[in-house]
Amino acid sequence: MSKAQFDSYSANYEVALGRGLGVSGENSIYFAEGRLRWLSQCLASRQLVAKRVLDFGCGVGNSLPLLRDLLGASHVAGVDVSHESIEMARQRFPNAGFQLGTVEQLSGAGNFDLAFCNGVFHHIPVEQRAASARYVWEQVRPGGVFAFFENNPLNPGTRYVMSRIPFDQDAITLLPWNARSLLRQAGFTILQTNYLFYFPKLLSALRPLEPWLCRLPLGAQYLILCQRDS
Repeated sequence: MSKAQFDSYSANYEVALGRGLGVSGENSIYFAEGRLRWLSQCLASRQLVAKRVLDFGCGVGNSLPLLRDLLGASHVAGVDVSHESIEMARQRFPNAGFQLGTVEQLSGAGNFDLAFCNGVFHHIPVEQRAASARYVWEQVRPGGVFAFFENNPLNPGTRYVMSRIPFDQDAITLLPWNARSLLRQAGFTILQTNYLFYFPKLLSALRPLEPWLCRLPLGAQYLILCQRDS
């Protein structure tokens, strides 16, 4: 999807997203909090601290307060190719102190402890993905990490949800092993891969099993946690 198309969805992003996520019985907040709580546990288990955090492809800013509150970040920056989405994020969080701008406007390269993205790379044209991954590598300090969340095309429910979301209908998804290869080529070392969100709300009684299933590649999303060594 082009920058102009994302600009057009900035005002009704949640409505468009809800058309797909609604079939799970949950809204975007459930998934956003689930991602960040899982990530927080992963960082803690590796004794990694994320005080300066970059949200790459932040859109209208849904994850920004969660990166601050659930990860304990003291500085949160968000970048996106969509000027309209960045403006919407500024309007939503006028006094939060988030650093917001387009990818060209970002300052502080090489100083972030953590870069985060969610469902961004399936919108990036295939021929531009290597450069985008390298861009993220350049923003992270040596020893810093990149939390790469993507929709899992191995999950039939994920494909159905995406088919219902207008801005996802022309997306080209990434298989987990292809994503790992992309990140390695950018200079990252893979630390772990986990799969999340197995059960819809109708089967929520089974959700306590999800941490035990995190290595089974059938969750609706996957996380690749990787590190910049130098």
